[in-house]
Amino acid sequence: MNEDPLNQGINRPNGSWERETLEKLVLATIREQQASRRWKIFFRLVWLVLIGAVVWMIYSANTSSSSVSKPHTAVVEIKGEIGSGAEASAENVVPALRSAFEDTGAQAVVLLINSPGGSPVQAGIINDELNRLKGLHKKKVYAVVEETCASAAYYIAAAADEIYVDKASLVGSIGVLMDGFGFTGLMEKLGVERRLMTAGANKALLDPFSPQDEAQRAYIQRMLDEIHAQFIEVVKKGRGTRLKENTNTFSGLVWSGQQAINEGLADGLGNLDFVAREVVKAEEIVDYTQRENVGLRLAKRFGASVGEGIFMAARAAGVQLK
Repeated sequence: MNEDPLNQGINRPNGSWERETLEKLVLATIREQQASRRWKIFFRLVWLVLIGAVVWMIYSANTSSSSVSKPHTAVVEIKGEIGSGAEASAENVVPALRSAFEDTGAQAVVLLINSPGGSPVQAGIINDELNRLKGLHKKKVYAVVEETCASAAYYIAAAADEIYVDKASLVGSIGVLMDGFGFTGLMEKLGVERRLMTAGANKALLDPFSPQDEAQRAYIQRMLDEIHAQFIEVVKKGRGTRLKENTNTFSGLVWSGQQAINEGLADGLGNLDFVAREVVKAEEIVDYTQRENVGLRLAKRFGASVGEGIFMAARAAGVQLK
């Protein structure tokens, strides 16, 4: 006859259930420690792989163009907004230009431009470096415009020996702007009072919630005029006698590619292949543009995901990150 399962523990020796409970607790602790060690090892391996991928990406990016030696046309792209931290920043463009000029196989350097403009500071740095590299390496620079070469982008293109456009490209916009909004009238209608405290008479310069001060407006206008004059000087120096200056040349107008040729802002019609084949006489094209490596993008995303996971886990456990 089978024993009653409810009575099985009655005949056990004294302390048997305590030992079993203790054994279970010890085994659970051991399993938890083993799992914790496995996760630590896993995350260490992941970080080692990630660091290795980043190192390899940096090394491959720095050495990718060094082996090119046969005759070719070097290309550096300037695309999108020109600004600090953007793809078309001096930080990215200048090293690419140096690599292109220093390669003995590069017969000339082509700036492939498709940009609405941006920072005059970044454009000025690139323009200055172009002129320095041209004098140092005695190589020609050609600008090839795709859709747009306006404002700061034309500031850079002006350093080229020749500028080629498509007949429908948008070229020019030689001017400077600073924009903003004023909300004083709206605040009055809403009954909102602006309470602003400053140390310095002009610390609230261009504050959108304060009435515009005429003296401050005049100061900003003089500053814009000064930057505009710098832009004009760069264009005149770059284009020389080819520029057909008139009252509209530096007014901020934009011209089509064909009109830009007529105005002396460009030299002819042509795309990248045409310039490489017919002008540079080196049909092979080598791109020196610095781009963010796919591995680095994935590494950044992975890092962000890991960080978010740690934050969520900490919050779930009641940990505050300050």
